[in-house]
Amino acid sequence: MFETIKEGFIKTFIRDNRYKVFVEGFKNTIIITVMAAIIGIIIGVFVSLVHSLAENARDKHQTTAGARFVMVLDKICTAYVAVMRGTPLAIQLMIMTFIIMGGFPNKIIVCCIAFGVNSGAYVSEVIRGGIASVDYGQTEAGRSLGLSQIGTLRLIVLPQAIKNILPALCNEAIAVLKETSICGLVSVVDLTRAGDLVRSRTMSPYFTLISVAVVYFILVYGLSKAVGRLERRLAQSDRH
Repeated sequence: MFETIKEGFIKTFIRDNRYKVFVEGFKNTIIITVMAAIIGIIIGVFVSLVHSLAENARDKHQTTAGARFVMVLDKICTAYVAVMRGTPLAIQLMIMTFIIMGGFPNKIIVCCIAFGVNSGAYVSEVIRGGIASVDYGQTEAGRSLGLSQIGTLRLIVLPQAIKNILPALCNEAIAVLKETSICGLVSVVDLTRAGDLVRSRTMSPYFTLISVAVVYFILVYGLSKAVGRLERRLAQSDRH
């Protein structure tokens, strides 16, 4: 048994410097995950703010040019969220790669944008729920202090909402990490694709696939533990 594991390790990682393929795949996976998470948060914050402004305009029956513009933006954002949540991520990735950004030379950037745009739809719903969880009296207090509607959202409501939903945002980042395993569909060498390339050379799926699964597990487990610690610290700060 020891010799089998030893031979599998040498054949998978040492021979022909195959470990470099895994290093490249690991690096690309981390880059895509981090960049997609950042893009998703930016899009999610924008979409959730548009929803909040539109709901406020509807509640107050505003008919100004600015209110109408926000209403139009809200319809566009609603359609965007519906499309992103209603179609498979793999299809979105291929559409982004071969249609929207067809011919773009850097496929890693394309993957970052595709995963980020998809994640933004889910992040927007998380943030929207976080904004709704903040007591409306906070908004009224901000307006009574002379802040504009946008200023109240940015300075008072959104910071409290972010604190409430930070663990959920971290869980979304974990989901993005696992979703990057489909990057091989567009010939990007991520961790999963690296394992597939090495497997095709060694003709031995066991050690290769298990090694990739272990790396994903370590990454996800580490992030999950970090999220758990974050939730406990936030709970302690709320009690104090």
